Amino acid sequence: MLIRRIFCASILVFLFGCGDAAKTKPSADQQPPNILFILVDDLGKEWISSYGAEDIETPNIDALAKSGIKFNNVYSMPQCTPSRVTLLTGQYPFRHGWVNHWDVPRWGGGAHFDEIENPALVNELRRAGYKTCIAGKWQIDDFRVEPDALEKVGFDEYCMWTGYEAGIEASAERYWDPYVYTKEGCKTYPGAFGPDIFRDFIIDFLKENKEDPMFVYYPMVLTHTPLVNTPDESANDNLGKHKAMVRYTDKIVGQLVAALKQNGLLENTLIVFTTDNGTTQSITGTYKGEQVKGGKSTTLEAGICEPFLVSWPGQIKPDQESNALIDFTDVLPTFLDLAGVGSKDKWKDVNASHIIDGKSFAKVLLEGDKASQRNWILGMGGGNFARLTEGGVENQYKFRDRVLRDQKFKLYIDSKGEPEKFFDVVNDPFERHDLKDSLNTPERKNGFNNLLEVVHSFPKEDSDPKYKNNPPQDWDVKVTAESGIWKK
Repeated sequence: MLIRRIFCASILVFLFGCGDAAKTKPSADQQPPNILFILVDDLGKEWISSYGAEDIETPNIDALAKSGIKFNNVYSMPQCTPSRVTLLTGQYPFRHGWVNHWDVPRWGGGAHFDEIENPALVNELRRAGYKTCIAGKWQIDDFRVEPDALEKVGFDEYCMWTGYEAGIEASAERYWDPYVYTKEGCKTYPGAFGPDIFRDFIIDFLKENKEDPMFVYYPMVLTHTPLVNTPDESANDNLGKHKAMVRYTDKIVGQLVAALKQNGLLENTLIVFTTDNGTTQSITGTYKGEQVKGGKSTTLEAGICEPFLVSWPGQIKPDQESNALIDFTDVLPTFLDLAGVGSKDKWKDVNASHIIDGKSFAKVLLEGDKASQRNWILGMGGGNFARLTEGGVENQYKFRDRVLRDQKFKLYIDSKGEPEKFFDVVNDPFERHDLKDSLNTPERKNGFNNLLEVVHSFPKEDSDPKYKNNPPQDWDVKVTAESGIWKK
């Protein structure tokens, strides 16, 4: 089989938090693949033409899809913080605790991503010999409080928008005149366009480290609000600016692929392109003949079922389409699988909080959908339903609403843990016909009961975020749990 020619003949089987996964490891004389992980900010399928968007063309992203696999059933979380922490930890928000959005540089309160208290993907890749780089948006640490936050989590090099730091107006800028943090500190780059700075930093990193396996994480600042004009286009309205930003995103994807090719890296580079959640709700796009309002912050399909493309020219057959179920917890075990890392054995033995929920889809990449280990996927979290206490960030709801889906059905669960809505998302992809009170076929009834049984296997209460508090700062803010309004 192909996978045996790519990896060593010995297949190690180990336990993940939600099931068994087959692990393959590169042979001693073969360098593991480089990994370029592109995470766009706030962009749904209705703005990617290869997925059926009708109001825009994204030729470079479409070419990436053509060179590998286009996945149709991939769940993120509905907002920034839950998605990003889930990617890093391989855990669902109910386990790692970031079930709400928390903008650390702006709100502070001692909160941060604690790489000691949580599994951390990048540290494991660096220990495995990878050179590691990040450019773009982080937002789950305050670099004023932790100047070495990115180094502690595993990055050798970094070039980052700081996030909107409370009290520093210049830090609000991620696009024109961006406020950028590197090892030399923070400064504004007058006249520059932030996405160009981050792109160039990554291309330089690729040139300088091509003799070693590389992990490059590119959490773009595009296409998040504020909506702006780009160096290529000017528009007078928000929709026009949004389209310009999407086209610029597409252009950068093409430039990164070209840089890999120019440096002789393309054949052995796994490229993953996805987004952290759906489009901002102020933007509507035409998708497969329907008008689709941006789904950010919702658990509608437009909010969490993301574009997800994987290309690896040396190993993955081109022009494939997959209906395998994947969610963002699966990124960590998959990347570690391909890198030959078995660190989750260590995490499993530390304590229950280090359980990995994800399942590797490495074999899906090489063998197809039949190699999938997934029967269901989950999306949850978002909004600012949290408050600060002496112990840190505390989730207002002890059980956040969530959705689960299998290949056909999708079940909504409310904050009391009770079924709320039920849809056949194959025959009703825009979720117009609630079937919760129409379980009148064996297929519907079995689908409903199977998903509900999974819900009952979850902890009865969500964890609060796990971290050792950073010292209090003058810019920390507080929230009133009743109103959700942030106040000094």
